[in-house]
Amino acid sequence: MAYTSLLSFSVCLLVLFHGCFAQIDLVTNHHQDQPWGQPQQPQPRHQSQCQLQNLNALQPKHRFRSEAGETEFWDQNEEQFQCAGVAFLRHKIQRKGLLLPSFTSAPMLFYVEQGEGIHGAVFPGCPETYQSQSQQNIQDRPQRDQHQKLRRLKEGDVVALPAGVAHWIFNNGRSQLVLVALVDVGNDANQLDENFRKFFLAGNPQGGVVRGGQSRDRNQRQSRTQRGEREEEESQESGGNNVLSGFRNNLLAQAFGIDTRLARKLQNERDNRGAIVRMEHEFEWPEEGQRRQGREEEGEEEREPKWQRRQESQEEGSEEEEREERGRGRRRSGNGLEETFCSMRLKHRTPASSADVFNPRGGRITTVNSFNLPILQYLQLSAERGVLYNNAIYAPHWNMNAHSIVYITRGNGRIQIVSENGEAIFDEQVERGQVITVPQNHAVVKKAGRRGFEWIAFKTNANAKISQIAGRVSIMRGLPVDVLANSFGISREEAMRLKHNRQEVSVFSPRQGSQQ
Repeated sequence: MAYTSLLSFSVCLLVLFHGCFAQIDLVTNHHQDQPWGQPQQPQPRHQSQCQLQNLNALQPKHRFRSEAGETEFWDQNEEQFQCAGVAFLRHKIQRKGLLLPSFTSAPMLFYVEQGEGIHGAVFPGCPETYQSQSQQNIQDRPQRDQHQKLRRLKEGDVVALPAGVAHWIFNNGRSQLVLVALVDVGNDANQLDENFRKFFLAGNPQGGVVRGGQSRDRNQRQSRTQRGEREEEESQESGGNNVLSGFRNNLLAQAFGIDTRLARKLQNERDNRGAIVRMEHEFEWPEEGQRRQGREEEGEEEREPKWQRRQESQEEGSEEEEREERGRGRRRSGNGLEETFCSMRLKHRTPASSADVFNPRGGRITTVNSFNLPILQYLQLSAERGVLYNNAIYAPHWNMNAHSIVYITRGNGRIQIVSENGEAIFDEQVERGQVITVPQNHAVVKKAGRRGFEWIAFKTNANAKISQIAGRVSIMRGLPVDVLANSFGISREEAMRLKHNRQEVSVFSPRQGSQQ
């Protein structure tokens, strides 16, 4: 009897430990299979109410002027932005204007609508492997500065920034630099609430720029007034709107190893220049002096600096390698060594030569996703640049796994959006500077006006997919003709025309009229 009990107890222990070790092994293998720097799986977004009955094309609501430009915000309280869980803004930077170093609590995608400039992003722990030469000399020797990588911005560039990564932008071009940006406040990387927050490392930007045009929370105001004399004492030391303003001068001086006088300057209490300031201290980018001297001696037109050509050739080379790998059918499986934060590309260009879909009579569509810009897999965002010629049509479709926030960059056209109950919740002409949100699975069609129609669409998925309703790769082509005929109550001949009349893929060339 005792032997039987002991045997039963041993079997139970064996089964229990076997199950525990199986669970441990399952979890360990699951983590080992995931590439470093990438989410284990698409992270769930914060769910929002998307009961949209009517949409409007939106213009910016808040505008904040600075010394060398202005920043505009769309109203984040709009239902369509609440549905998508995003904030939208636009920077206009004048020549020699510097957008002060800052970071946001959520991932960001921005698009260069106009102009050119220089962009820098600082990743913690990465080495300062680039050098710039200043005009200021110390003991008759040029002063060299080491810093992290710089990127040249041009019209049509899409740039990705993870949450919490500090960045700055300088307009070194000959015209105004215009950037439009989407901040994905509903992203899982944002562990604060879904309110826009921008943390500046320098300057004294307006409070509306820090909060995306939103007013200060009432409870926060009340808690500050309850502090009484202590608040008044601290306000004398922290009058700026950058993150250094809240620290005490003596602690700041000790942290940087500087005197308190310089520490007070870092807090920018009396700085009224705003978020975009004019660059006062002239400096030269790498090899800029040699480039100027060569132009003066040879009388050549302005050329790109060697460091820019070197960086761009490296980026273009990596893009070419990715295209070759996809052409050979090889799947990019991350192993932790292919791309780290210090070396990963943040920028992708969208020239006409890289279009995914091109119709010589209709236009082109260019997609930026995690396949050609791998950091987007980490951010769970993507973008689509569309160009339609006169009266061309972008095939009716729906976004299968993402919201699409569309910003009109040039021309005008008509957009129609249809909800699940068959009602058109948007059917209007749109023009440059307007924003419209296309919710997930809502059908949409775009038609260009006489001046053509161009847009940039930011999508809330690293690999956003669409399903077309018309065209050569549409759902209609995939359905049997008898299913079409019975579904719509039409003849088989009419169903055949429905399937095959449009042989174009996604961009349809204009036609004089529908066939009878």
